Amino acid sequence: MSIYNGLLNLTNWTGNVIMPVVAGLFIVVAIVNFSRGREYSHQMYGALLCLLVSGLLRAMETFAGQRAWSDPDVFGVAIGTFVNWTANVLLPVYAAVQVAAGALDMAADVRFHFSAGWLRHFAAAGLCLLVSGLLRLGEFFVIHGTAGIP
Repeated sequence: MSIYNGLLNLTNWTGNVIMPVVAGLFIVVAIVNFSRGREYSHQMYGALLCLLVSGLLRAMETFAGQRAWSDPDVFGVAIGTFVNWTANVLLPVYAAVQVAAGALDMAADVRFHFSAGWLRHFAAAGLCLLVSGLLRLGEFFVIHGTAGIP
């Protein structure tokens, strides 16, 4: 067994087994503190961070595992996949959250001014969808442009 395989197995075990278990322990401590009327938000933040570590490790495994380790383009493909996933998955979801926040803010206070909070939320949603759409348009041109000019 090589040192590389040992470190890889240790990282996988820590991120995929230990961190979710530690997150569960943080949640148990938060529940106990909540039941006794103590501060519990720090334990909940710790549980969230442990689950984020596990999720980020799994995402990196997915992004980097698309090519063989000896392929010179493995990092380029991983970064491209990350950008594609972020722009095509996270930005539309964030746009929906911003539309909901804008609707709630608009229901509370309707002012037609460029610095109004609801307008900022709707503008952020539009910008998220604009970036996602431009990336999809670029992908379309790259995929259909590989055949050359007829």
